[in-house]
Amino acid sequence: MSNAHAGTTFPEQAADLAARVDQDRWGSVRPSLYETARVISAAPWLPGEARRVGYLLDEQASDGSWGEGPEPYRLLPTLSGVEAALAVLRRATVSGDVRSRLTGAAARGLTALRALPPDGPWPDTAAAELLVPGLISKVNEHLALASEEVPGLGGAVADPLATPGGYHEGAPAYVAARFKAAGALPMKLHHTFEGIAGHIPRTLTPDIDGLLGSSPAATAAWAASRTPAAVKQAVAHLEPVAHRYDGLFPEAAPIRVFERLWVAAALARAGLPTATLPTMRRWVDEIYDPEGVRGAPGLMKDADDTAMAVLVASLVGRPYGPGPLDAFHNGSHFDCYIGEDTGSVTANAHALQALAGCSRRLPPEDGIDDPRADKLCDWLIGQQRAEGHWPDKWHASPYYSTERCVSALAQHGGHHASAAVARAVAWTADTQRDDGSWGVWGGTAEETAYAVKILLSTAPPTPGRGQVRALDRAEAYLDAVRDAGTRHPALWHDKTLYAPSAMIEAEILAAREMLRIRHL
Repeated sequence: MSNAHAGTTFPEQAADLAARVDQDRWGSVRPSLYETARVISAAPWLPGEARRVGYLLDEQASDGSWGEGPEPYRLLPTLSGVEAALAVLRRATVSGDVRSRLTGAAARGLTALRALPPDGPWPDTAAAELLVPGLISKVNEHLALASEEVPGLGGAVADPLATPGGYHEGAPAYVAARFKAAGALPMKLHHTFEGIAGHIPRTLTPDIDGLLGSSPAATAAWAASRTPAAVKQAVAHLEPVAHRYDGLFPEAAPIRVFERLWVAAALARAGLPTATLPTMRRWVDEIYDPEGVRGAPGLMKDADDTAMAVLVASLVGRPYGPGPLDAFHNGSHFDCYIGEDTGSVTANAHALQALAGCSRRLPPEDGIDDPRADKLCDWLIGQQRAEGHWPDKWHASPYYSTERCVSALAQHGGHHASAAVARAVAWTADTQRDDGSWGVWGGTAEETAYAVKILLSTAPPTPGRGQVRALDRAEAYLDAVRDAGTRHPALWHDKTLYAPSAMIEAEILAAREMLRIRHL
């Protein structure tokens, strides 16, 4: 969903983006190699396998790995690609050139896995502690029979894989045993169900009315060991997703709640055009839930999506209060969901912004709980790194999480908040690249947009020369890449990295407009 309307105004571009998001029931995100490979492996009964196998072969990198981002991020997608290739080869459903290519791809993938650093460090992606050892076990099961069933895949290349440092080979069975003893499978494991599917008795698997945990891979794994009627049900839920994504699968579908809230909030930073308000008010009316908001069907209600629904309601003038956030408050900050292992600064920054938005728009009796906001502010400040930035588990780039925290703290105000924001601004200014961009692995338009917002969030009436130069260089960079049609790098965390293009486009569009109006 690239923006091809470089010559139009911000209101026209924003209205066009909102209309495109409104018309897409699934969400603008690229297919996932990890997820598609899991469907290949678990669902040979799903029509369209040839398209998916072709994609698997085409997406392999020259070094044998699969996936996006630096080496540690390639562990899980490469395991998924290798396992899928071996599964297809052992099913003996392909022959000729395709079989030869799959054999070579599996061998190169195994070589790439053995070349990864043995101890990481590995990224904090969704349920990696279950998915990685589960896939290593599956790959090793295939390799034990490879010399007999897959000619050309013998010798040293077929030696079993070792479990990388930081992961435990027994984790999937251990976690599954805990829930078998409890007699129930928690909803938080539905999205990554494929990681424990082989250890969970059918009596504990939930019924589905859509994708299990919004995940094609989880749904395919759910159906793999069930009745023909269940397979038929899974096909009915998977085929519409495949149709939207050209036969392939993203890691979550649909993402329209998540997408619409983030797009609306991003565009609001530059001032929502009047023409977009009816659409965005309708979005809020459809999404807001007094019991809490879930980012996609089949997922748990969570504080992040709930906070964004409250925030966007305040931005577009809908009369909804912060009550749904109460269920997630733990005394000092907000848990993303029940049973969360690691807290999220971005979810809490969104919550602080939501509370501030309610305090401005609602009567005092319906608005902000000041002591709660103050505690949340203190918690966010306590998570700041000494260098001045914030990391977060939902995004690979500290520029995303730092922009969220800066925006929230700048709105909250106070001496300690101002000092934390100043440290973040200094860190941002110091890390600009020579071409005017910002980026954790290389300059990107998305991360440059976040950095611009950090600098403009606290710009004094007369910015210093250094800040003006930084913003001028950023504006030149964004102008230069505006019409390039560049595919946005995947920086967001789910099971692997992904790139929600409409949300990224909204962030860039708003940053460019903020840069433009600073000259007025």
